[in-house]
Amino acid sequence: MSVEVVGVSKRFDSHVALDHVSLDVRSGELLALLGPSGSGKTTLLRIMAGLDRPDAGSLRLHGLDVIGQDPRERQVGFVFQHYALFRHMTVFDNIAFGLTVRPRAERPAKAQIARRVGKLLSLMQLDSFGERYPSQLSGGQRQRVALARALAIEPKVLLLDEPFGALDAKVRKELRRWLRRLHDEMHITSVFVTHDQEEALELADRVVVMNEGRVEQIGKPDEVYDRPATAFVFDFLGNVNRLPCRIENGLAMLGRAALCRERVDAVDGPAVAFVRPHDVELRKGEPAAPGAAQIRSIVAIGPTARVDLDYGGRPLEALLDRARLAALNPSVGDWCNLRFQRVRVFPEGKSLPTADALTADARKAA
Repeated sequence: MSVEVVGVSKRFDSHVALDHVSLDVRSGELLALLGPSGSGKTTLLRIMAGLDRPDAGSLRLHGLDVIGQDPRERQVGFVFQHYALFRHMTVFDNIAFGLTVRPRAERPAKAQIARRVGKLLSLMQLDSFGERYPSQLSGGQRQRVALARALAIEPKVLLLDEPFGALDAKVRKELRRWLRRLHDEMHITSVFVTHDQEEALELADRVVVMNEGRVEQIGKPDEVYDRPATAFVFDFLGNVNRLPCRIENGLAMLGRAALCRERVDAVDGPAVAFVRPHDVELRKGEPAAPGAAQIRSIVAIGPTARVDLDYGGRPLEALLDRARLAALNPSVGDWCNLRFQRVRVFPEGKSLPTADALTADARKAA
């Protein structure tokens, strides 16, 4: 089932939670709503579920406007961040709850409910846990019970609010891989809220990046990461160096040094350049060289090494693989020349209309 959000706005007193938000969720898609706290993503999810009502705009499920429908009529399953399981009920009864409370005319027979719950227990890899209580389960197991309960009513759309936010990092990683496999098997239209960038980029078919109640960008994970449409998206997604600079005669300048060779199609004035640490190339250099940087610290863990630099009085981070680190053999206090492989330049205070504008790809020296 597809979901269409058109011009949805929501205000809580003086706070604008959503500001004319529009987006489409394709049938069978796994879509992530990603953004910092207060960006409006959970409010949007609750409006999809029917738990909140917008001040303006429309919401269509498979072409039908459902703003006036309550959650049960929408056939939407909702998984809360903190599970919201009934502590006095067994796992079996928790999963069956949505079926057993239906009006008598719509309620399946007990045998049908038992078969449905048994199938879900197997799907969630919880076959032997039906008679246990939530207090006897791990966090990851409780999350799977909450997901099974949402699926028991056979929803057309599955909504998940920070589904792994209460779990530790290792369990989170295991569960999100499991959820991706589950989604590929079931193909149910799903929307999940997260502030975890890695989670969104790994799990979702497409990512909606939100900020201050607005949509900044919608795209596939590689699109929003590699071709961010706004300065906010670049700054929010992944680790990044942010360098205040100036556009002068079509070049992004930091002091006397041009940050890249490519010209920037923008008027002269203050700007911000973004470069990811793995796009910072280090070479042995001298203090007097334009754009030289001094090494402040070196942290080598696993296959990569982080080199913290002083770049004209500004902190800068570079990531090197261990082979390159060994070849360079740097020490704290050494001076380096820098070459930026990819730089994105945004005029100060402005966003870009497209993901391709103002892109500067620095090329290696011949």
